[in-house]
Parts: sequence; C-alpha cells; structure tokens
Amino acid sequence: MSDAPLCTTGFSCGLDATLRVVSGKWKPLILYFLLQGPTRYGELRRAVRGVSDKVLIQQLKELEGDDLIVRTDYKEVPPRVDYSLTPLGLSLTKALEPLSAWGMENMAEVARVLAQRQSWPGRAGTTNSPSAS
Repeated sequence: MSDAPLCTTGFSCGLDATLRVVSGKWKPLILYFLLQGPTRYGELRRAVRGVSDKVLIQQLKELEGDDLIVRTDYKEVPPRVDYSLTPLGLSLTKALEPLSAWGMENMAEVARVLAQRQSWPGRAGTTNSPSAS
C-alpha cells in the first residue's frame, strides 16, 4: 500500500483545489478589489482594467457559483446590484494577499522580465523569418 494520502475529493493537493476556483486571468483581481467591501459592477469594471463586459460577467457568475462572492440585487429602478465576498471568498482573498505583496515588492523586476519576454522569437509582433531583416 502507498504512503500517499488517499484523496477522495478529486484534487491532487490543496493548491490544485485553490487554483481550480481562481483559474482565469481576472478572478484573483476581482477577489482582490472586493476585499475593500461591497462593490458595484461599474466600479469593478473600472478597477479590473482590460477585461471585457462579457468576460467580467462570466467570471462573476463563476465566482458566485463557487460560493466565493454574493450578488445582491436591490430591486430598485434604476437597477442597483453589488458584489461582496462570502466568508469562503474572504478566506481565499486573505491567502492571496502575500502574492499581492510579492508583486508590489518585485514589480520593477517583473516588468523588466515581461518586457524582455516580448522580444523572444515567435512572440506577437516579432517574426522568425530570416528574410524579415
């Protein structure tokens, strides 16, 4: 018999479980901005720069389905809806805070590395063709 623990949940480890609920480019940012308290859709749209309405709505629905956020519809005219963290979402957001701190501490180096990556052959805007010189 193996010494590895039997995982009956379908996850290979805790990190696997975490990554499954935060997968997607925008979910960690959405959770981060919701840490400030209940937030209306328009505020989220402005805070999460670069996301389309379609993708933001999809990501919000997935986070709501995963019980990480709650959508509150105030049944008013004009419509007023906001999003806030559930206790499960709050605990996940607290776990993401060290990643945010790492990003702040290393932002200049990350920017340098990502800029350097843009010059790699095969990247958008570059060519591998020898005749392109």
